Amino acid sequence: MTTSRALARVNLAAIERNCALLRSQIGAGVALCAVVKANGYGHGALQAARAAQAGGASWLAVAAAREAAELRAGRIEGPLLVLGALTADELDVALDADADVAAWSEEFVEQLGQRAARREPGADATAGSRDLRVHLKLDVGMGRLGTRDADALLRVGELVAATPGLALAGAMTHFPCADEDVELTARELDVFTAFGERLRELAPDALLHAANSAAAIALPASRLDMVRCGIAVYGLDPWGRDPAAHGLEPALELRSWVAALKPLAPGQTVGYGASFTATEPTWIATLPIGYGDGFRRAFSNNGVALLGGRRCPLVGRVSMDNVCIDVGPDPGALRVGDPAILIGTDGGERIAAEELAARIDTINYEITTALTARVVWEFHRDGVDA
Repeated sequence: MTTSRALARVNLAAIERNCALLRSQIGAGVALCAVVKANGYGHGALQAARAAQAGGASWLAVAAAREAAELRAGRIEGPLLVLGALTADELDVALDADADVAAWSEEFVEQLGQRAARREPGADATAGSRDLRVHLKLDVGMGRLGTRDADALLRVGELVAATPGLALAGAMTHFPCADEDVELTARELDVFTAFGERLRELAPDALLHAANSAAAIALPASRLDMVRCGIAVYGLDPWGRDPAAHGLEPALELRSWVAALKPLAPGQTVGYGASFTATEPTWIATLPIGYGDGFRRAFSNNGVALLGGRRCPLVGRVSMDNVCIDVGPDPGALRVGDPAILIGTDGGERIAAEELAARIDTINYEITTALTARVVWEFHRDGVDA
């Protein structure tokens, strides 16, 4: 019997092997940055970070300052980059976590300079004096953060270089269509590399990085000095189809258990709104997992679970705390307390995050990051508790 109503079991050895595979593919002269934002894409940020480092990741990246602070509180060491925008308070949190930050405006660099001045030796005995490291962000097509104006961004870089206590550590961009349009991505790469050549005149050692998982795999020219891999680290397919096609190994298994098993007669219904009505005698297994755990309501009458090695359909609406599974007219050896697999394998059957994503017209990223704090995470290495 499983130990929790909703249990995410994460194989850290799989994360390590995925990173080792990526490390081997990108080449010895390119750094691997593992993106562990959003609780490690739903896999546990601290544990995923350690596994990624063990697999060869020399950098880590997050989206938010608090995520950086949580890694440092968990004694995660090594270079750390905050990718997202930061308020004044968040900036202090990120800098206290000894994280590099992204910049694209002179106003933000001025804020950094003010903080650097407060960190000069003697100004604050607790602050330390290491230069605050900045990565310029060029927008080559995503249209979110960063600036499309390469000239303006170079001026931002000049301000960084001229400001005491700041270091121009690198430049970055993010491709919007690396998993959909390689030719477009190659053109965007040309824009970024042209900027990088200009930047290198100002900062010869600046680290240039652009590739996400899809670009790192499919467009070798985009690897530059570093790749930032997220989805592939966790063994999920950047193209949303089959991780095995790229040698990737899914690390997460989502389980629940059979809390109730009861017969359903023709004409009887299941769940809110009575959206499922039995047309013939069958048995229903109730699993104590629902959208309160991050198992999406969109799976109503559109999901599947593995029970006793069999694929069984989810019937009725997903509620906050429970789902119902149609196990057929003969439950066989199935009993209350038996495990149920919602992501993972059982016998010869498998449910992948990519399959679930396709069922509800979303992406595998959302399937795993949707898991809420009510889920219990357990970590192992190929079956041995970690």
